Amino acid sequence: MTTSEKTVLEGPLHQLARNTWQLLLSIGVLGVSLGVIVLAWPGKTLLVAGVLFGIYLVVSGVGYVFAAFGTHAGAAMRVLSFLTGVVSLVLGFFCFRDKLESILLLALWIGIGWLFRGVTLLAAALSFDHLPARGWQVLSGVIIVIGGGVLIISPLDSIAILTLVAGWWLIVIGIVDVISAFQVRHRLKA
Repeated sequence: MTTSEKTVLEGPLHQLARNTWQLLLSIGVLGVSLGVIVLAWPGKTLLVAGVLFGIYLVVSGVGYVFAAFGTHAGAAMRVLSFLTGVVSLVLGFFCFRDKLESILLLALWIGIGWLFRGVTLLAAALSFDHLPARGWQVLSGVIIVIGGGVLIISPLDSIAILTLVAGWWLIVIGIVDVISAFQVRHRLKA
């Protein structure tokens, strides 16, 4: 195969594959950097997360309120969408009222989400005998329920610990991505 035939056969996906290692490397370096920032300034990181969470709630609240007036769903779903939007807006505005409230609401939001996720996973694992890795799913559900409960009971302490865990986790994931990038690069050269 000549060089011109090789160039003709190479499309955007081939070019993307050649540059994948650079993307992985960038993502890895970004992950490590973000992890270091989170560990260096956990308090500031929580404040930024609280503000971003408030922005998310306000934007999603506005979206839900507007969606409630669409004709895509029945009356019950429109009412539910409208109520969800209003609650999101109210919670979002609470996030901007006080820095501590935004962190508290973020912790409670995560805790409630984990609680629902854990209960759902646990119920599914206990209900279906044929579920693959059923024992692990039961254990996972119990751990997620406990984590959600701890975040709800003691939100400020729990979110501070969660921030540190997230910082370390970002560093580990970033290092793995950097190693993967160099492995991909090595394979592409071979």
